[in-house]
Amino acid sequence: MHEFSHISKIKGELNLPGDKSISHRAVIFSSMARGKSVLTNLSDGADVKSTKNCFRQLGIEIKNEFDKVIINGKGIAGLSKPASALNADNSGTTARLISGLLIHQKFETTLIGDNSLSQRPMKRIITPLSAMGGRIEASDNFTLPLKYFPSNSLAPIDYQLPIASAQLKSAVLISGLHFEKNTTVVENTPSRNHTEFMLGLPIKEESGQKIIAVNSSFLPSPKEYFIPSDISSAAFFIVLTLLSRDGELLIKNITLNTTRTAFIEVLKKMGGDISIVNQKETSGEPYGDIFVKNSRLKNILIDTEIIPNIIDEIPILAVAGAFAEDDFIVSGASELRVKESDRIKTICNNLSSAGFDVEENDDGFKISGNIKNKKSHLKSFGDHRIAMSCAVLSMLNQSGGTVDDFECVEISNPLFLEQLGSIVYG
Repeated sequence: MHEFSHISKIKGELNLPGDKSISHRAVIFSSMARGKSVLTNLSDGADVKSTKNCFRQLGIEIKNEFDKVIINGKGIAGLSKPASALNADNSGTTARLISGLLIHQKFETTLIGDNSLSQRPMKRIITPLSAMGGRIEASDNFTLPLKYFPSNSLAPIDYQLPIASAQLKSAVLISGLHFEKNTTVVENTPSRNHTEFMLGLPIKEESGQKIIAVNSSFLPSPKEYFIPSDISSAAFFIVLTLLSRDGELLIKNITLNTTRTAFIEVLKKMGGDISIVNQKETSGEPYGDIFVKNSRLKNILIDTEIIPNIIDEIPILAVAGAFAEDDFIVSGASELRVKESDRIKTICNNLSSAGFDVEENDDGFKISGNIKNKKSHLKSFGDHRIAMSCAVLSMLNQSGGTVDDFECVEISNPLFLEQLGSIVYG
């Protein structure tokens, strides 16, 4: 359990760890390349460590040199049979993306995870990877553990995504790198496009759909990666600054990929004083600095079409919405129920504990009223984004509050408390 005091002033500058989504892919693509890659500002969160550990088990040399990570890739045919089951721990990105690679190996592999990950749905990747000829065995509920067997009937496919999911899309695209002929993925609703950007994949737009093509000519080569800082980690500091009585914060080198900045646009429409300066680009990924000042917020109608691109930020947006004028309403977000926790339930549980009026629905929730309890006693439910959202909520409470099992923040940002201490002034 960690106790948080009320804060009134935020001021300073933050440099955050590398973006988690980009970091996962940089490790995967460097391991698939043949030769030495150098990764700067790689995320130090537990999820990315899970991806690194899985590739170490597959025979890839990964080492730290000062502020860089060096990966000596062996090519897609150079992986080795692991001595034990690969462990994705809590990382759904690790489990789903690496599956696109494991179905192509000449050896059997087992993939396991922690209790939370072992309850998350894997049928969404099993279906298209099996259609490509992959041999995957799962539990009766299509969850971990997954077992992969060598296959002699692998082939590219044309696949229409049934849901907006960057992890599902990336699993198919990573598998498609193994074929000379095209695998195509059709996307109806945009999702994170880091895989396409980092591999340089061609994208066509037809009738509101995106058609992404991949083949072996796009196999990654060894290179130097600079990973921009994680915008999802920045979200907690952005909301805290907006809602503080006296707030002014500069967050440097943040990824500005348009599939990741929708929550910034939501906060700006709510009245948030947020500006972006010093824009640059790396590996096709835009990034820059975000400047935030305390603001008076008013809730807006959130279009369900943007939900896939704010799905990770909904817990902290709920905190912003709770303190904003009028009701905060989210719908069309049933995917929240199959994250590290049932985030609809855990968001509602905590805001209700703080004294807000909360209405839970199958695919979202409604928050109204004002904070009533003098001191908040909140629960992380072992979910890093819920934990950090509860920390912000506690610091906005006049009497502060506590958050249990706060150690789970190490999954994405183990330096959260240290970063917080550098910008909070009473």
